[in-house]
Amino acid sequence: MTSGDAAGDARGDAAADVGLLAPVSAGTAVEEATGDAAYVRALLDAETALVRAQEALGHAPPGAADAVASAAADTARFDPRSLALRARSGGNPVIPLAADLTAAVAERSPRAAAHVHRGATSQDILDTAAMLVVSEALSLILADLDRVAAALALTAAEHRDTPMAGRTLTQHAVPTTFGLKAAGWRSLVLDAHDRLVAVRGTLPVQLGGAAGTLAAFAAFAESEDDADAGKARDAALGLVEAYASATGLAAPALPWHTLRTPVADLAGALAFTAGALGKLAADVLVLSRTEIGEVAESTGGGSSAMPHKANPARAVLIAAAARQVPALTGILYAALAAEDERPPGAWHAEWQPLREALRAVGGAADAAAALAEGLRVHPGRMRANLDATGGLIVSERLVAVLSARTGRERARTAVTEGAARAAREGTPLHQALAQDPALADVTAPDELRTLTDPSAYTGSAGPLVDRALRRHSGGTVPR
Repeated sequence: MTSGDAAGDARGDAAADVGLLAPVSAGTAVEEATGDAAYVRALLDAETALVRAQEALGHAPPGAADAVASAAADTARFDPRSLALRARSGGNPVIPLAADLTAAVAERSPRAAAHVHRGATSQDILDTAAMLVVSEALSLILADLDRVAAALALTAAEHRDTPMAGRTLTQHAVPTTFGLKAAGWRSLVLDAHDRLVAVRGTLPVQLGGAAGTLAAFAAFAESEDDADAGKARDAALGLVEAYASATGLAAPALPWHTLRTPVADLAGALAFTAGALGKLAADVLVLSRTEIGEVAESTGGGSSAMPHKANPARAVLIAAAARQVPALTGILYAALAAEDERPPGAWHAEWQPLREALRAVGGAADAAAALAEGLRVHPGRMRANLDATGGLIVSERLVAVLSARTGRERARTAVTEGAARAAREGTPLHQALAQDPALADVTAPDELRTLTDPSAYTGSAGPLVDRALRRHSGGTVPR
């Protein structure tokens, strides 16, 4: 190795992204599944699958695909940093990779080497490789979402009737149950799961050739098989199906070089998933505040300055991802406006945001699984907070009950004045109402005490939890 090579390697090591500023995904399975090495592997798999598809149709000699696969297995020959540096001259890493792979195959079988990348354009290989990477990443994310949903189902069932304050616009509204809140989190997670499953099932190969016409594939078929032009065109169309079969991806109706529906659909599903997990995190962050203390993560994160703190670190990382992914997917949506038959820049702009969105969602799902499985719930604090207003939280109930006895306006006036008196004097609401002569003839003090018990005013929360827990991913809620 020359000093220049050593310096280049040193610069490469220094430039390596090891996740220092992305703790939500650092060390996760999705980070590894979307790394440079994984992309190189997917590019090689895409190239190999193309030769295998051509061989299956008789457009490549027997054994050609095995020769390519053997050469591709020597991953040391395909250094990601070298490919990245050489990609700068042509605009994408497939150009140097195809050259390296051709040379490696030629050492084993010159005849097979002639079929490496034959008829394809760089975008065919890179888009197909990206879909292979996405498929693997989504499998990992879906597994974590299954864990989240399972843990939240247990929590919702356990706390079906655990009363807590419902909050709207940051203030106490009316009572709810923690089970209903957890069931709501789970519902969003299942929605996300269903969207990702739908996207994963339609991830397509890309095969169109230079301008999306499959012309080169037809030309090779016509020249080799002495076929007429019509049969050659049919053979090219058949190659798309064979390529899809060889990769395990779907066969698209059209080449999608500038028809970016697959990426846009994926972007939408990823953004939704990030938001769904972000809702869970947002609630945990609020409910775990010191002054609220209704839930806590199983193990809190430490502070560099304050030894007493146990920060909700997982929720923090999920919340960060939920804010990042919509911006990343915005770039992917913008790439829909791609000009011509192959775009200058729109396609290129997708690569890194797509990877970062996958990593952010993957990291959030991993963190959410650990959070949901270890979430500590404090019903005592929930009850204490529920009682903090001395019954004011059930003023809605009192108006409804008293309206039937005094009329709506009179009932509302009495409860409003009683609530103001309770707040002013620091007394429970039922005591303040008992002082109102207008209510003396229609209700007794003991009934007022019962009516102002927040735990008795959770509506249909319990049955709603039961209904929500009958839902499984991929299905609707039975009635």
